[in-house]
Amino acid sequence: MVRQHGFTPRTGEQQPPSEFAQTGKFGRLFPKLRSFIPSEESLKELGNALSDPDPNTPEGDNTSVPAGFTYFGQFIDHDITLDTTTLKEIIVDPLAVTNFRTPALDLDSIYGSGPDVQPYLYQLPDQDLFLIGTTNQKPGAGDSTVPTGLPNDLPRASSGLGLLGDSRNDENLIVAQLHLAFLKFHNKVVTGIKNKTIESTRATDKSDFVKARELVIWHYQWIVLHDFLTRIIDKEQLELVLKEGRRFFILKENQEPFIPVEFSVAAYRLGHSMVRSVYDYNRVFTPLPGGVTPATLKLLFDFTAKSGQLGDFADIPIPSDWIIDWRRFFEIDPNVLVNPSRKIDPFLVEPLKNLPNVPGEKSLAVRNLLRGRSVGLPSGQRVARFLKLKPLTRDEISTGPDGEVAAKHKFDIETPLWYYILKEAQIQNQGQRLGQVGSRILAEVFVGLLEEDSNSFLATDPNWKPTLPAEKPGTFTIVDLLKFVGDINPIGDVKQES
Repeated sequence: MVRQHGFTPRTGEQQPPSEFAQTGKFGRLFPKLRSFIPSEESLKELGNALSDPDPNTPEGDNTSVPAGFTYFGQFIDHDITLDTTTLKEIIVDPLAVTNFRTPALDLDSIYGSGPDVQPYLYQLPDQDLFLIGTTNQKPGAGDSTVPTGLPNDLPRASSGLGLLGDSRNDENLIVAQLHLAFLKFHNKVVTGIKNKTIESTRATDKSDFVKARELVIWHYQWIVLHDFLTRIIDKEQLELVLKEGRRFFILKENQEPFIPVEFSVAAYRLGHSMVRSVYDYNRVFTPLPGGVTPATLKLLFDFTAKSGQLGDFADIPIPSDWIIDWRRFFEIDPNVLVNPSRKIDPFLVEPLKNLPNVPGEKSLAVRNLLRGRSVGLPSGQRVARFLKLKPLTRDEISTGPDGEVAAKHKFDIETPLWYYILKEAQIQNQGQRLGQVGSRILAEVFVGLLEEDSNSFLATDPNWKPTLPAEKPGTFTIVDLLKFVGDINPIGDVKQES
């Protein structure tokens, strides 16, 4: 059964509920599998052993996945899940946890509840268009020659907080600039529809806003399915699900779609291992010759209104010299080196061992393992056998310094699911993409979320092909989106003359 999400707007068309509405639930993909509940002490010791030993060496780079996909993955996560519960020592029933996002790839993190309910996200008098923020009126400390007041920041309140459908998209600069790109993407599609240079997905009498929103969402869904997933998971598992159908993420009659905790707490946390500690961000903030300073992970998180303010720019918005150069994050220009992501393996970079502004445990790896325990995830081996896949051997689990700690606590026999999935990627695919178990979970869930949403392209018209301009007509990638928007590198390659 295909589900339809309930919306109510000025247009008479469906739109997602607000960020603060109770919009969905979590659940279990494998409810019959027994939970694996090791001691907290053993999980803490394992988590503390999962540090990237050489975070800036090429050996740990995943050159097949540009670093921009790390943050596009985070952007997708913010579109489908929002769990506000804190870590608990007791076992939590996922069915009792509210998901404050719609479990659909519908960009409610961008659109919010639409112009009628959240008008502060949109322009006046033309509410078909998103508000776009401008950069600081003060010159940047890195390069004072970059023009100020450029239309390249999120829209912000006087306090500096971003005016967003999901405030988490202002927690680091890269995901914030990606959110901005989607705002501009929508606006350009609206303009094209009004000017009749862009045709809507289907011939309808809907408003220009709804036509643009549908076109934007369908192209976004295509990117998720055919650009993002094909890079990070085993393509065989994705093709099996698309051609032969889902076998595990099957909803009962009248059951609403949900986000499985095996996905949200384990498999989809692969992105944490892909994070770099330092980025070549633009011509100003780069480790390359001519740059002022590298864009460290700390700077990228500090330099937002949600995470804090930096230096002389406590009034926010960002100065213009912090506008992103997308060529350094996606394969846009063959003459520009792209930041690779880090390999998908059990190792996280040092800054993620000491997360700021979080209560209790500071290590992200430890928090992930404890979260898996608190929701009662099954072990990786149990999931593998249930999927009729060959589990990793004890010797494979025990490899490396992390594996020694795992074996010490007999995790080579039963392994926490999040760690198992990262270890599987390392063993089966040399950290280039997820292994079989992780890939199958992501394929089942993403395809399921699309097929169970009556508004998605996969449910509405499985044979639909993207219609917007693309390098390869009939397809659409994140690079095509950025080129369509046209904001590839606003501050240029060369420092301007004073």
